[in-house]
Amino acid sequence: MLDLEAFHNEEITFAELIAGVTRERLCELTDEMIGTILDQIAGCVDADVSFEPVDPHADDPFAATPGEVHMPWTLGHVIVHTTASAEESAAIAAELARGVVPHGRSRYEVPWTEMRTIAGCRQRLEESRRMRLASLEMWPNPAHLENAYQAWTDGPQVNAIGRFVLGLTHEESHLGQIGDIVRQARAAREG
Repeated sequence: MLDLEAFHNEEITFAELIAGVTRERLCELTDEMIGTILDQIAGCVDADVSFEPVDPHADDPFAATPGEVHMPWTLGHVIVHTTASAEESAAIAAELARGVVPHGRSRYEVPWTEMRTIAGCRQRLEESRRMRLASLEMWPNPAHLENAYQAWTDGPQVNAIGRFVLGLTHEESHLGQIGDIVRQARAAREG
């Protein structure tokens, strides 16, 4: 993986994080990320997917309803959220690589309430891997890496590579949450 810890600790800049990253490396990083999450959920059962963990830090300002703002996320919820975010980054990155002027979001998230089985979680992760890798095949040769924009107010200036990596960094930020949910679900099952 990329040295995301150094980036999060502000020891390196975003530009330094992505320096030297190629389209081929993005394929490898995608496989690594999906593999990591699949490893994390390897021993899970269907009940773990909808298990509601204890999360005193739950805070989702973008929740669909006021009642969901402080609701702990289930494993299914985290899986659909992280895959949707990474796919959005991949779709925008493909547009940037093709020279398209940035024009907004490109996001669809499977409703988290529909994610009820561990097989469904695994299928969603594999589908996301397929979609992200396919998006990288849309990049022309050479890609328009000069095509960049500011990702958000006070955010980094990103080109296609940077935009794709933003999806991976966001996904990585949820790995601890996934691990915690799995741990709590297992303890509840075994206790």
